[in-house]
Amino acid sequence: MRKLLKTAACAAVMISAVCMSGCHGTQGMADFIVPEEFDMNQTHELIFWAKNDTNRTQTAIYEKAIKDFESLYPNVSVKIRLYTDYSNIYNDVITNIATNTTPNVCITYPDHIATYMTGINTVVDLDELMQNEKYGLGGSEVKFESPAYDEVIPEFLDECVISEKHYAIPFMRSTEACYVNETYVNELGFELPEVMTWDFMFEVAEAAMEKDENGLFKINGQNVMIPIIYKSTDNMMIQMLAQKEAEYSDNEGHVLIFNDDTKEIMYMSAEHGKTGAFSTFKISSYPANFLNAGQCIFAIDSTAGATWMGSDAPLVDIPVDQIVRFDTAVRMIPQFVPEKPKMISQGPSICIFNKNNPQEVLASWLFAQYLLSNDVQIAYSETEGYVPVTSKAQNSDEYQDYLSRSGEDLNEHYRVKIEASQLLLNHTSDTFVTPVFNGSASLRQAAGQLIENAVKSARRKETVDDAYCEEQFSKVNSLYRLDQISTSSAESQELGPLPSASKALLISLVVIWVILGVVYLIPIIRKKKQNQ
Repeated sequence: MRKLLKTAACAAVMISAVCMSGCHGTQGMADFIVPEEFDMNQTHELIFWAKNDTNRTQTAIYEKAIKDFESLYPNVSVKIRLYTDYSNIYNDVITNIATNTTPNVCITYPDHIATYMTGINTVVDLDELMQNEKYGLGGSEVKFESPAYDEVIPEFLDECVISEKHYAIPFMRSTEACYVNETYVNELGFELPEVMTWDFMFEVAEAAMEKDENGLFKINGQNVMIPIIYKSTDNMMIQMLAQKEAEYSDNEGHVLIFNDDTKEIMYMSAEHGKTGAFSTFKISSYPANFLNAGQCIFAIDSTAGATWMGSDAPLVDIPVDQIVRFDTAVRMIPQFVPEKPKMISQGPSICIFNKNNPQEVLASWLFAQYLLSNDVQIAYSETEGYVPVTSKAQNSDEYQDYLSRSGEDLNEHYRVKIEASQLLLNHTSDTFVTPVFNGSASLRQAAGQLIENAVKSARRKETVDDAYCEEQFSKVNSLYRLDQISTSSAESQELGPLPSASKALLISLVVIWVILGVVYLIPIIRKKKQNQ
């Protein structure tokens, strides 16, 4: 009887454990607690994932940073894995979360981090680390010149806040710029303003569509001319809505993009897409290639892509004999209200993944923090049109000297690249970020898809009207599962019926405990009968 009772009890415990797991999911990693001291006697091998566009200079900067960090902390070694696309980093992280094989440090985007956080304590909350007196930003025990907390540009640090906590630190920042063939603008009879409006850009673009008697475009004498090419229609939609002070999403993760302002942007895109005056990267290809070949007038892309823009660009993807000479101007993206410009702040951030050993996490934090040091920040920002994320680096003599030498050469001091960086430096206070939550990356994709679909439909001579927009709203809502996005809203939400497996587990648990009760009571009842 005792054996039977013991067996039943074991079964109950096992089923309870399974039920808890099946109904509530994995308990995840334990909370990270900052150690009192960093133990230099413990050795750690950190895995660092980063993106690189086959830019050997950037690779060399990473390698030097690792070498310099390891010389300061000889008990820590860092192995880097380079990716060519942030989406590949995202996919690999998601895959590795399930097997607890995430990297230690990862350069990624806050929208992606919000999804990583679906695993409990997967990503380390950095608030306590940043403020730690010994090992935080500017900490007394940090073995290198680390920036203080208040030396990280606030607008850039704000982008790393998810659910009111910092789950990342910024690494580099950029915005979008409009790279303009000013020569063609002047030849078409227009004068390029300091701040363009969308109406101005579209007016110039339509004027550039005029052809001669041979069917060639008058402005360039070629059979190809796409006056406007936008690299990221995600950003295009988001920024246009922000400039209109229209709804996109909120901090609780509610999707608000399906509105009349979005429809107006779709109409505008379709109108100029139909004439061929406007296109996108997904439809036509890289804006820089068309700009440099004299086949585009307004190429809108990241400031980080400035080294590809212009007749003298140090990086090109087209044969040299196809490059057309023209004056390249750098402007902020077009605005609806030039007096109140708004442009997106974007760029990679650094997150740290939780591990069972707090000392390993602290080592990861120290390395991540080293990436904010002047040596790394200034060197990396000079490779593209990025800007350093700390005032410590921005205000340094070395960086100011770099900016002052704009145009001295066609490589390190390429004028277009430095002007693109200066654009963000001058307008940091005019930048904004979108709310970050689990699903915000999907919402970004949906925003761009609405423009892409409108342009494609217009080119197929389909009618883009209110009914069309409503249909597209429904399609992208379903395609990107926007109605399933998890939110942190305070509103109560029904969880729905339990899954069948969970029901079965709960029923089994009840049955086992009933059996336990019966088995326990039988000998008691028998004993009472014998005593009667």
